[in-house]
Amino acid sequence: MSVQVENLEKNMAKLTVEVSPEDFEKAVQAAYMKNKNRITIPGFRKGKAPRIMIEKMYGTGIFYEDAANALIQEEYPKAAEESKLDIVSQPEIDIVQIEKGKPFIFTAEVAVKPEVTLGEYKGVEVEVSPVEVTEEEVAAELKREQENNSRTIDVDDRAVEQGDMITLDFEGFVDGEAFEGGKGTDYPLTIGSNSFIPGFEDQLVGAKIGEEKEVNVTFPESYHANDLAGKPAVFKCTVKSIKVKELPELDDEFAKDVSEFDTLDEYKADIEKNLKERKEEVAKREKEDKAVDAVIANAQMDIPEPMIQNQINQLMQDFIRRMQAQGLSIDQYYQFTGLDNAKIQEQMRPQALKRIQSRLVLEKIAEVENIQISDEKFEEEVKRMADMYKMEADKLKEMMGDYEKEQIKMDMAVQEAVTLVADAAKTVEKKEEEKAE
Repeated sequence: MSVQVENLEKNMAKLTVEVSPEDFEKAVQAAYMKNKNRITIPGFRKGKAPRIMIEKMYGTGIFYEDAANALIQEEYPKAAEESKLDIVSQPEIDIVQIEKGKPFIFTAEVAVKPEVTLGEYKGVEVEVSPVEVTEEEVAAELKREQENNSRTIDVDDRAVEQGDMITLDFEGFVDGEAFEGGKGTDYPLTIGSNSFIPGFEDQLVGAKIGEEKEVNVTFPESYHANDLAGKPAVFKCTVKSIKVKELPELDDEFAKDVSEFDTLDEYKADIEKNLKERKEEVAKREKEDKAVDAVIANAQMDIPEPMIQNQINQLMQDFIRRMQAQGLSIDQYYQFTGLDNAKIQEQMRPQALKRIQSRLVLEKIAEVENIQISDEKFEEEVKRMADMYKMEADKLKEMMGDYEKEQIKMDMAVQEAVTLVADAAKTVEKKEEEKAE
């Protein structure tokens, strides 16, 4: 095999790979051996027909496609390594020559990691919001904990009120006809949760247990089921049960029950401290993101389109996995949202571009600043990862190849570059009108 490299515009390159006639013939013979049992030739038992007879009947090139695929799969990785290029996309393959007795030639067009020219990256200016915790935020957190420790009691001596948790039988009708998906039995519903069609829950206020109540609503124009969108409907509803939350008193006893503190004041002080720590962490991430954004704006790089598409494909695969984890297929998601693959990929494009830009500038800063990850730091990171996966650090390390180890070190160097940029950034407090927006 021989490979020639041609540099193209916009950080693209073309590899021309030539495979000897002898290796091409071996690949064709291998393709014949693989496929001969599937081919029937009159006068020969299945799988026993000589290659020359098969080629005579079906054409010389009958095995070329399989042979070409096998050679490309085998030779492209070698050619990519031999080229010394930093390839960042899947290759676009084109067969140039495939003919008996001649070299097999194909080209692979690839995107190459672009060179980054850094601008100012130390001392960039970023706007930040001061970290403050209000009494209202502490009260809201206390309210959530109070809700979490509430108990549910049955109510049978009154009608439904806002905030009640009810179980409900219902059946919906449009133009007097029941429609698919419009029926429910013992359905749990919190009045005021706005989880049903607008107006549905409000009309159940005042309903008594066991009595049937008609609820009149109109499906929104944007409703996901096209046959129901914009249409008036009648739901026949029967409330089966009413439950309410009984909240504990906010006092010292409550603090003792839900925390390690003896008094409510101590517990509230701890809530304030935790809220502040969380806000400080968010502010730190915000500062880092804004500092990196400023560095990207000051840098120059020409990102090839296939590199962006490759990142979009990765985001798309992650998105599909998340949907599947929620029990939803991507086709169902398309149906519910009215989106399609092309629209979702277009929405992902800015995120994909930002990821690439961030990584490129941070890797360049790590290079310029000569950020090196010591063995001690690497071992600490492996231990952290092992703890996360509930494994022994030595076993996790054994599973890693040289490439994986280098990637971890590069990720750590990139994170140190983020810290360097953020620590050196000049902070300007956000103006009040900007914070309000």
